[in-house]
Amino acid sequence: VQLQASGGGLVQAGGSLRLSCAASGGIFRIGAMGWYRQAPGKQRELVASISIGGTTNYLDSVKGRFTISRDNAKNTVYLQMNSLKPEDTAVYYCSADIMGRPSFQGGDYRSYWGQGTQVTVSS
Repeated sequence: VQLQASGGGLVQAGGSLRLSCAASGGIFRIGAMGWYRQAPGKQRELVASISIGGTTNYLDSVKGRFTISRDNAKNTVYLQMNSLKPEDTAVYYCSADIMGRPSFQGGDYRSYWGQGTQVTVSS
């Protein structure tokens, strides 16, 4: 299983970016998906998550600005980031809980991570 993230870049404050993360390889079912970020000298933090049923959760500082969504047919999760601020600058990582085979065949969810994509917001 691989997660491939894309969409990062350099943007001015107030601008927008859309991150994408596609999962591939040996997937039976994808559970929760999410986006994390890690700024220099700081711990990695959960930015947003979305359940298999579409329930979302957000870090307080991004509520109203970021929107997480998923396309189950494409095994892809998105993060639409609007009104970006310099403090949003970080490496963004996607994560997904993936089951490789049905539970009756011994399958269980395992967490996978994408490679990270840099988001830089200039003031």
